[in-house]
Amino acid sequence: MIEPYPRDKIKQDELKNSGEIPEHIAIIMDGNGRWAKSKNLSRVFGHKEGVNSARDIVEASGQLGIKYLTLYTFSTENWKRPKNEVTMLMKLLIRSIRNETDRLNQNDVKLIATGNLDNLPGKVLVELTSAIESTKKNKLMTLNLALSYSGRWDIMNAVKNIVKEQNESNIDPDSINEKTFSKYLSTRDIPDPDLLIRTGGEFRISNFLLWQIAYSEIYIDSSYWPDFKRNQFYRAISEFQKRERRFGLVSEQLNKKTGK
Repeated sequence: MIEPYPRDKIKQDELKNSGEIPEHIAIIMDGNGRWAKSKNLSRVFGHKEGVNSARDIVEASGQLGIKYLTLYTFSTENWKRPKNEVTMLMKLLIRSIRNETDRLNQNDVKLIATGNLDNLPGKVLVELTSAIESTKKNKLMTLNLALSYSGRWDIMNAVKNIVKEQNESNIDPDSINEKTFSKYLSTRDIPDPDLLIRTGGEFRISNFLLWQIAYSEIYIDSSYWPDFKRNQFYRAISEFQKRERRFGLVSEQLNKKTGK
């Protein structure tokens, strides 16, 4: 029997009764290295501790009723890091996927992955494919790992696929709109994020979901990712609930549309 995650039902109930719970939250998990450095530890310890934060946030998301959670796990640019760090990260990824699959099944969480997955080492792909297959029937929540991912890659890959299909099927360029373009992105099977969270206090997007976050609310937390647990997560959602999402409209138009 796997031990359940620690729970905080009071705060969960407060959030559920306070307003809208985001359907999809995306997180830039930043600060593992800086967290380790602040404690005079090697970067590997920061990445290992970051796995504990991911575990807690996945569990909290399922309990809150969030349907999709995307974690920026490894970017295209991360391949440029020192070779020994990349090797360590890939080993940690294999170990984490293997160790967490049973817990994902216990909590009814479906695992998927988006990105240029062909660039991943063979052993990572085997472990990832196995976990995706094992959890594919789970329905409570979908956990999306963005691996070897970048927003520019995603957009360019979509353009290439459209051009390829146009050459094969003679697609009318005028028929391509935002909705049809989105179908060519790697995230075509999940909705755009309602809320984007970045830890570590940095104010940048880091080439993450550039198309998909056009109207996402953005929340920056100063905590390094290893220190970001469910209490900080609840705070981000609480802040989201206080915001007015206008999608290019003005408040009066929204009020008229909703009958307020």
